[in-house]
Amino acid sequence: MARDWMKSRQAKFGTYAVVYTIVIVGVLAAINFLANRYTKSYDSTANKQFSLADQTKNVVKKLDHDVTIHYFAETTRFPQARDLLDRYSALSPKLHVDYIDPVKKPQQAQAAGFRRDAEIIVDNGAKKEEAKSLTEEEVTGALIRSLKTGERNVCFLNVAGERSIDETGGRGYSYVKQLLERDNYKVRAVDLKPKGADATKPLAVGQAPAATNVEVPKDCTVLTVGGPQGEYPTPVVNAIRTYVEGGGHALLMLDTPVPLGRQEPAAENAEMVKMLADWGITANKDLVLDLSGVGQLFGLGPEVPLVTAYESHAITTPLSRGVPSAFPVTRSFEVSSGAKGTGTKLFGTGEESVSVTGVPAGGAIDPKKGKKGPLTLGAAATLSGGQGRVVVTGTSFWASNNLIASRQLGNRDLFGNMVNWLSSDEDLISIRPKAPEDRPLTLTAQKMSMVFWLSVVIFPLAVVGFGMATWYKRR
Repeated sequence: MARDWMKSRQAKFGTYAVVYTIVIVGVLAAINFLANRYTKSYDSTANKQFSLADQTKNVVKKLDHDVTIHYFAETTRFPQARDLLDRYSALSPKLHVDYIDPVKKPQQAQAAGFRRDAEIIVDNGAKKEEAKSLTEEEVTGALIRSLKTGERNVCFLNVAGERSIDETGGRGYSYVKQLLERDNYKVRAVDLKPKGADATKPLAVGQAPAATNVEVPKDCTVLTVGGPQGEYPTPVVNAIRTYVEGGGHALLMLDTPVPLGRQEPAAENAEMVKMLADWGITANKDLVLDLSGVGQLFGLGPEVPLVTAYESHAITTPLSRGVPSAFPVTRSFEVSSGAKGTGTKLFGTGEESVSVTGVPAGGAIDPKKGKKGPLTLGAAATLSGGQGRVVVTGTSFWASNNLIASRQLGNRDLFGNMVNWLSSDEDLISIRPKAPEDRPLTLTAQKMSMVFWLSVVIFPLAVVGFGMATWYKRR
């Protein structure tokens, strides 16, 4: 009887063990299947180093046909590339990543377009584009270039001392040029020509267009005015007006004519100001100062207002998360309904700001004598008829190399979004990929000494002391 009971019990436990084993194996198989099919991860880094940017997600998720990213390298380097490229393929079933070792599979590499100087090639079936390095910034840029068809030109006006797209110093616009070229825009400087003139023949250096009838080149998708320091002649203003009111798109960055320190003020450009008023944007002859003290967190003074709140607009919606943007030495605007368009506020200062019409020699500002905030620093307008578009900012400093390249500020995304909206490329409006942030650990001599004493002396002695106390207690 006892022997039968034991056998019955053993059989029972054996059955349970088999069932449990089958259940566990089944659960593990299901988890493995789901993990392979639905890749999910969580990025806990402070700067979201292992998360794809909004622009990348927007572009990939909107794919309507298959696109392949070919990665050419030795097999041993595939795991490093998978850390980035597999995140792309996880966004859409239409994006595929092909890892090819050109030494082991030369024919497959040749068919995919392998070149010794090209490690990554994006192929959308009709067009191939190269990414210069294994970074999100380069891969997404190549993806955008492969998808965008047609020529889109951003023309920077070069008439009255505007900022140069070829200047690589802190005040130049060379970084802006790189940013736009990654989004598949062609960027060039233009001198306005008399109507019917050969656009391939530039004016002489310093020569302003003297003809009474000049025009913006017809192939300019977006005309950019980057802070004219001199007065625009009437033919230039008329050319800009004709271009925009005829359905063109313009980004106008007009510096304040109010002097600050030893810096020479920009020209008033009264005719430009009058033209903007017709479009519903009134440019004030003032200087905006931020008295909130928020800029001090970034090492900025009151002459550099820091924008942290944005209005609801296609340009600024991706920045509504509180990404700060800096606008040094800026003027303000008023928006209303003009004769040929209606202005819309994009962003501005908070209540703890003031606009002044002059700065005393000593630099002391009496806030009670100025106009209190909030103040508009950027505006947009769609002209009557719905074709012409314009964006205006009160300074050209905000798009200079030293600010556009900053990782802490949203200037780069804001500028790119403005051009995307003007060129009707709304699908590109977003937060752009950023280069990996380098956060070195810097220790002073005092901190190094503290680390030494804690790790080499105090903690080891504490462990020994705790052990001896435990031994003595149990003795």
